[in-house]
Amino acid sequence: MDTTKVKELMVPVAKYATVNEDATLFDAVLALEKSQAFSAENKDPHRAVLVINKQGHVLGKIGQIEVLKALEPNYHKLPENGPAVRMGFSHRFLEKVAQNYGLWQKPMEQICKKASEINVKSVMYAPATESEYIHEEAGLDDAIHRLVMGRHASLLVIRRGRITGILRLTDVYGFAASRMKACGL
Repeated sequence: MDTTKVKELMVPVAKYATVNEDATLFDAVLALEKSQAFSAENKDPHRAVLVINKQGHVLGKIGQIEVLKALEPNYHKLPENGPAVRMGFSHRFLEKVAQNYGLWQKPMEQICKKASEINVKSVMYAPATESEYIHEEAGLDDAIHRLVMGRHASLLVIRRGRITGILRLTDVYGFAASRMKACGL
């Protein structure tokens, strides 16, 4: 695309919503809500909270999907990865899965009470593949390729083996859209 580097578009960890690894799911929801209220004034809201350890290192993230999955403990019985996870399923198939695994059998009110007992570290998403990380000096073209091919909403940005920020799809899209409009098409 051009010589724009990932570090120019990333959100630094210091400016991203975080919770300690000992926090509860409810703490993460509150941190995300607070972050979204602040973001509404500036730019697109965050859709995840970074989980950090006592040394300030990022261990993973809690997004909206992780919050909802954590409220139903039987989701851990389903396969996490593989091609079947990203495939579109019929309504009938999804109903069968819910029945077979006993998903959402209890009223939401009962499940939500657990949010104060669930530790974020036990339900966070820890990127497992190399393609979910990108170096802050990488070019934007590499980042776009990884976002598109991996169907990721964000990439964790690294420098010297440490996570320094998060590159969000929404920011990359906004940058590309602004470049298109600047061309006068």
